[in-house]
Amino acid sequence: MTQPLTGALSHIRVLDLSRVLAGPWCTQNMADMGAEVIKVERPKVGDDTRSWGPPWIARADGSDGQDATYFAAANRNKQSITIDISKPEGQALIRELAKTADVVVENYKVGDLKRRGLDYESLSQINPKLVYLSVTGYGQTGPDSHKPGYDVVFQATGGIMSITGEEDSKPGGGPQKTGVAVADILTGQYATIAVLAALNHRSVTGRGQYIDMALLDCIIALGANQVTAFLRSEKIPRRWGNGHPSIVPYQPFQTADSDVIVAVGNDDQFRRFCAVLGVAHLADDERYRKMAGRVAHRDELVPILADVMRQRPSQYWVDQLEASNVPCGRINNYQQVFEEPQVIHRGMRVDMERADGGVVGTIASPLRLQGTPPEYRQAPPLLGEHTDRVLRNILDKSDAEIGRLRDSGII
Repeated sequence: MTQPLTGALSHIRVLDLSRVLAGPWCTQNMADMGAEVIKVERPKVGDDTRSWGPPWIARADGSDGQDATYFAAANRNKQSITIDISKPEGQALIRELAKTADVVVENYKVGDLKRRGLDYESLSQINPKLVYLSVTGYGQTGPDSHKPGYDVVFQATGGIMSITGEEDSKPGGGPQKTGVAVADILTGQYATIAVLAALNHRSVTGRGQYIDMALLDCIIALGANQVTAFLRSEKIPRRWGNGHPSIVPYQPFQTADSDVIVAVGNDDQFRRFCAVLGVAHLADDERYRKMAGRVAHRDELVPILADVMRQRPSQYWVDQLEASNVPCGRINNYQQVFEEPQVIHRGMRVDMERADGGVVGTIASPLRLQGTPPEYRQAPPLLGEHTDRVLRNILDKSDAEIGRLRDSGII
């Protein structure tokens, strides 16, 4: 049974018409903070990511279930209902739910929901306080607004792949996508901020509003200092591999048994780093004493440091550098991540039992509000798990009416 909502957004109801990652990531953020999120899925099929496996969420007996772990990453704390919105009666149910909602989130192609009378203009007429968020690849306007696209397309067109990957002159050099769908996740984060800002504005004015979020916009914004440097100099940023264009040393080093990352962000840290390595004289060398010099002479400096680092194992360097307050760390795989004492202490793994008895591991929310902390109330739901409950409790549908809707394929 769902626990009472006590989070920071426990007074908010979200109608989630989104699927895949960017929209669901946004709504999961709100769900973790207590919002009641009603996820609308296609009957019999559901969110695309339910089928994006293996791996699959395990059943109670340990065998593979029908839902992929990908789905679990972005759909905790939600109620799943199934409605066929291609049919007029299904569209009518969405309008009824939207009338009771504070927020609607959708990521359909531009114009799809307008044709069904489920766009902001239509729904705001029946609920003027509605905050309506649309997430698309290119935004609602402009010459590319009609185009489809997935995360990797925006990593390419938005510039991130041009600065990610090994240098062109080195083996394996060339553009590289990130290891996770960063455009989707970043857009979900920005979208959460936008929705919260709109809700805050509504608390003052009583009016909802429309929000147009584009993956392309968000991935360009991720360029941050690289973009502002280009806008100033018009010098196109390039790939540096694991190095940094403005900080040296700021990279991995091979040790006697593995690799460690070292991030020396200022001159004092460099002096301490050199002392640990037994090359203190380098910190007094005019070529390397200041950051600008280390950047200019990286091709001379880094090989000297690398030769020393290879002489000892990783744990030795980590222990010595940490004792000298030099930022560093092991390069962990995810098994090692969740074995880290700090990660265990922070409770970053949350195991949740589903309605079928299976248990799925999820990642704890990093939003640590002390007064209204995130809650983990509902495991990523089974497809349509809450259809009857939502229609009965929110829309006052009778069991007979729910049965008729199911028999006709609307739910």
